[in-house]
Amino acid sequence: MSGASRLAALTEAGLLHANPDAVRAGLFTRGGGFFLPADKVQVKYEMLRAHAVDGQPVTEAAAAHGYSRAAFYLVLASFSESGMSGLLDEVRGRRGPVKLRPEIVTFIRESAAGAGELVEQVADQYGVRLHRRTIERARLR
Repeated sequence: MSGASRLAALTEAGLLHANPDAVRAGLFTRGGGFFLPADKVQVKYEMLRAHAVDGQPVTEAAAAHGYSRAAFYLVLASFSESGMSGLLDEVRGRRGPVKLRPEIVTFIRESAAGAGELVEQVADQYGVRLHRRTIERARLR
Protein backbone atom coordinates (compact mmCIF):
# COMPACT_ATOMS: atom_id res chain seq x y z
CA MET A 1 0.00 0.00 0.00
CA SER A 2 1.46 3.34 -1.00
CA GLY A 3 1.82 6.16 1.48
CA ALA A 4 -0.96 8.16 -0.16
CA SER A 5 -3.42 5.26 -0.24
CA ARG A 6 -2.55 4.40 3.36
CA LEU A 7 -3.25 7.99 4.43
CA ALA A 8 -6.52 7.93 2.50
CA ALA A 9 -7.55 4.68 4.21
CA LEU A 10 -6.63 6.05 7.64
CA THR A 11 -8.56 9.24 6.95
CA GLU A 12 -11.64 7.32 5.84
CA ALA A 13 -11.49 5.09 8.92
CA GLY A 14 -10.98 8.05 11.26
CA LEU A 15 -7.62 6.72 12.43
CA LEU A 16 -5.38 9.72 11.86
CA HIS A 17 -3.24 10.87 14.78
CA ALA A 18 -4.44 14.30 15.90
CA ASN A 19 -0.89 15.65 16.06
CA PRO A 20 1.50 13.59 13.91
CA ASP A 21 4.12 16.36 14.04
CA ALA A 22 4.47 15.75 17.80
CA VAL A 23 5.56 12.13 17.20
CA ARG A 24 9.33 12.15 17.55
CA ALA A 25 10.04 8.52 18.46
CA GLY A 26 12.96 7.08 16.50
CA LEU A 27 10.94 4.48 14.61
CA PHE A 28 8.76 7.21 13.15
CA THR A 29 11.44 9.80 12.39
CA ARG A 30 13.88 7.53 10.52
CA GLY A 31 11.58 7.20 7.55
CA GLY A 32 11.32 4.01 5.55
CA GLY A 33 7.57 4.08 5.11
CA PHE A 34 6.35 1.40 7.50
CA PHE A 35 6.18 3.56 10.63
CA LEU A 36 3.78 6.39 9.87
CA PRO A 37 3.31 9.14 12.49
CA ALA A 38 -0.20 9.78 11.15
CA ASP A 39 -1.30 6.19 11.97
CA LYS A 40 -2.92 6.63 15.38
CA VAL A 41 -3.23 2.91 16.16
CA GLN A 42 0.39 2.18 15.25
CA VAL A 43 1.61 5.15 17.30
CA LYS A 44 -0.40 4.02 20.34
CA TYR A 45 0.92 0.46 20.04
CA GLU A 46 4.52 1.60 19.69
CA MET A 47 4.08 3.93 22.67
CA LEU A 48 2.97 1.01 24.86
CA ARG A 49 5.74 -1.19 23.46
CA ALA A 50 8.38 1.48 24.14
CA HIS A 51 7.39 1.45 27.79
CA ALA A 52 6.79 -2.29 28.27
CA VAL A 53 9.62 -3.71 26.14
CA ASP A 54 12.21 -0.96 25.89
CA GLY A 55 11.70 0.18 29.48
CA GLN A 56 11.13 3.84 28.68
CA PRO A 57 9.51 5.80 31.50
CA VAL A 58 5.82 6.52 30.91
CA THR A 59 6.34 10.27 30.59
CA GLU A 60 9.09 9.87 27.97
CA ALA A 61 7.24 7.22 25.97
CA ALA A 62 4.06 9.30 25.93
CA ALA A 63 5.81 12.54 24.95
CA ALA A 64 7.83 10.83 22.20
CA HIS A 65 4.59 9.57 20.64
CA GLY A 66 2.62 12.81 20.93
CA TYR A 67 0.53 11.90 23.96
CA SER A 68 0.34 13.08 27.56
CA ARG A 69 1.08 10.87 30.56
CA ALA A 70 -2.65 10.77 31.38
CA ALA A 71 -3.47 9.72 27.81
CA PHE A 72 -0.84 6.96 28.06
CA TYR A 73 -2.68 5.44 31.01
CA LEU A 74 -6.02 5.64 29.20
CA VAL A 75 -4.52 3.86 26.18
CA LEU A 76 -2.91 1.26 28.45
CA ALA A 77 -6.18 0.57 30.28
CA SER A 78 -8.08 0.23 27.03
CA PHE A 79 -5.41 -2.08 25.58
CA SER A 80 -5.31 -4.19 28.75
CA GLU A 81 -9.07 -4.57 28.66
CA SER A 82 -9.66 -5.12 24.94
CA GLY A 83 -6.33 -6.00 23.34
CA MET A 84 -5.57 -4.54 19.92
CA SER A 85 -9.16 -3.38 19.42
CA GLY A 86 -8.67 -1.24 22.53
CA LEU A 87 -6.28 0.91 20.51
CA LEU A 88 -9.18 2.05 18.33
CA ASP A 89 -11.13 5.05 19.56
CA GLU A 90 -14.45 4.27 21.17
CA VAL A 91 -17.50 4.74 19.02
CA ARG A 92 -19.54 7.63 20.34
CA GLY A 93 -23.19 7.16 21.18
CA ARG A 94 -25.07 4.35 22.80
CA ARG A 95 -22.88 1.86 24.65
CA GLY A 96 -25.06 -1.19 24.27
CA PRO A 97 -28.24 -2.53 22.74
CA VAL A 98 -31.51 -0.81 23.53
CA LYS A 99 -33.61 -2.88 25.89
CA LEU A 100 -36.85 -2.12 24.12
CA ARG A 101 -36.36 -4.22 20.97
CA PRO A 102 -39.09 -4.37 18.28
CA GLU A 103 -40.26 -7.86 19.29
CA ILE A 104 -40.71 -6.70 22.89
CA VAL A 105 -42.76 -3.67 21.74
CA THR A 106 -44.99 -5.98 19.69
CA PHE A 107 -45.44 -8.28 22.70
CA ILE A 108 -46.35 -5.31 24.94
CA ARG A 109 -48.86 -3.88 22.46
CA GLU A 110 -50.57 -7.23 21.86
CA SER A 111 -50.89 -8.09 25.53
CA ALA A 112 -53.98 -7.15 27.54
CA ALA A 113 -52.06 -7.40 30.83
CA GLY A 114 -51.31 -4.34 32.92
CA ALA A 115 -47.90 -2.69 32.99
CA GLY A 116 -47.03 -4.23 36.36
CA GLU A 117 -47.72 -7.76 35.08
CA LEU A 118 -45.88 -7.09 31.83
CA VAL A 119 -42.73 -6.16 33.73
CA GLU A 120 -42.55 -9.76 34.95
CA GLN A 121 -43.71 -11.32 31.67
CA VAL A 122 -41.09 -9.43 29.63
CA ALA A 123 -38.40 -10.36 32.16
CA ASP A 124 -39.39 -14.04 32.00
CA GLN A 125 -39.82 -14.26 28.24
CA TYR A 126 -37.05 -11.94 26.99
CA GLY A 127 -34.65 -11.71 29.93
CA VAL A 128 -34.94 -7.91 29.97
CA ARG A 129 -35.97 -5.91 33.00
CA LEU A 130 -38.11 -2.89 32.00
CA HIS A 131 -39.64 -0.23 34.21
CA ARG A 132 -43.43 -0.10 34.40
CA ARG A 133 -43.39 3.41 32.94
CA THR A 134 -41.32 2.24 29.94
CA ILE A 135 -44.04 -0.29 29.16
CA GLU A 136 -46.74 2.37 29.45
CA ARG A 137 -44.84 4.66 27.05
CA ALA A 138 -44.30 1.81 24.57
CA ARG A 139 -48.06 1.29 24.38
CA LEU A 140 -48.62 4.96 23.56
CA ARG A 141 -46.20 5.03 20.60
